[in-house]
Amino acid sequence: MTKTNLNLLVCLSLFFFCCKQPAKKEETRQIWSKEQAKEWYGKQNWIVGANFLPSTAINQLEMWQADSFDTVTIARELGWAQSLGMNTMRVYLHDLPYEEDSTGFLKRIDAFLDLAKDKKIKPILVIFDSCWDPNPKSGKQRDPKPFVHNSGWVQSPGLEVLRDSTKQARLEGYVKGLVRHFANDDRVLAWDVWNEPDNPNTSSYGPIELKDKERYVLPLLEKTFKWARASNPSQPLTSGVWRNDWSADSLLTPIEKVQLNESDVISFHCYDKPADFEKRIHQLERYGKPMICTEYMARPNGSTFEGFLPIAKKYNVGMVNWGFVDGKSQTIYPWDSWQKQYTGEPPLWFHDIFRKDGTPYKTEETEFIKQITGAKKG
Repeated sequence: MTKTNLNLLVCLSLFFFCCKQPAKKEETRQIWSKEQAKEWYGKQNWIVGANFLPSTAINQLEMWQADSFDTVTIARELGWAQSLGMNTMRVYLHDLPYEEDSTGFLKRIDAFLDLAKDKKIKPILVIFDSCWDPNPKSGKQRDPKPFVHNSGWVQSPGLEVLRDSTKQARLEGYVKGLVRHFANDDRVLAWDVWNEPDNPNTSSYGPIELKDKERYVLPLLEKTFKWARASNPSQPLTSGVWRNDWSADSLLTPIEKVQLNESDVISFHCYDKPADFEKRIHQLERYGKPMICTEYMARPNGSTFEGFLPIAKKYNVGMVNWGFVDGKSQTIYPWDSWQKQYTGEPPLWFHDIFRKDGTPYKTEETEFIKQITGAKKG
C-alpha cells in the first residue's frame, strides 16, 4: 500500500469513527443548592434598587424597540438611581422585539447594560410577564390614558401565544438565545424568569383574559425555567411569589411550587404594611436561600421605604421597589384608577420617587434612602 493510500485510509477511518460518536450533549446546570446561593449572595453588596422603565416609555415595547430606544433618558435616570446608592434595576424585556430582530434587540440590551455599568448598577432582567394588557402589538404604542395606572403595559407572551402551544416554539429560541448571550456577563445580576405568572388582572383586563389562565401558564413556566437553565447562566434564576400564604408547602399553588422550587434565590412581592413584610420573610425562611423582594412600595398601603428598608437590612433581604420616575406609565396613580376617575395628581403618590425633571417627590424620602444605602455618609 502506498503512503498516499495509507494516509487516505487513516483519514477515512477517523471520519467514520467521529460520525459514529454521539453528539456531545450540553450539560444543563442544576438548581443552586443553599450553599451555592449563599456563596453568590455573599459576594453582592446589599441589593437595593427599583423597577425601571424610562419616563419616555409607556411599556416594555416602547422601551426596547429600535425607533424609541431612548439612551439619553435612560442614562440620565439611571444617574438618579446611582445618586441614591441603588445598585440594581429590575428591567422587563419582551419576546416580540426578539422575534422581529434578535440581533438588534440583543445589541440594545447590551447598550443598556453598558449604561447601567457606567452607573455601577447591575440589572435584574425579567424574561416574561403576565400583568396588564394580554394583547401586545409591535410598532407605535398607544398614548397613556390620562390619570390611569399602567394604562399601556403589556404582557409577554401575549394571550394568543399563551393559549396556543403550537405558537410557543419561538419562545424557546427567545429564552435560550437571550440567556445564552448574557450567560457569563457580570453586568447582569439575575434573571427573573416570569413576573406574577398567575396574575388574572381582574381589575383591569379581566373580561378579556384567558379563563383558567394558570392552566396555560404552568407548563410554560416549567419549560421557561428549563430553557433558561439549559443556557447555563452564571447568574441566578428566580420568579417571585406575590399572593397567598407561603408558610407551608401544602398551602402553595402548583405555580408557586414551581416558582419557589426552581428558583436559585428566592424572590417575592409585598405591598402591605411593615409587619406583613416581616411575616412574609419568615414564611420563606424555610428554603434557607437568600431573598430579594422584587416589588414593594405603595405609600397609601403603608408600604414605604422608611417602613420596609430597615427590616430588610436586618434580615439581609434585597429590595427593589416599584416605580422610579413619574412618566408614561403613570404609576403615581393607584391601582383603583382603573375603576375610579382621577382628574389630577393624587394627594399621595402610589409609586415612583422622582418627577421628570429629577426633583424628588419627597426629599426626606430620598435622603432616607441615601442614608440607609450608604450613599450619604454620616
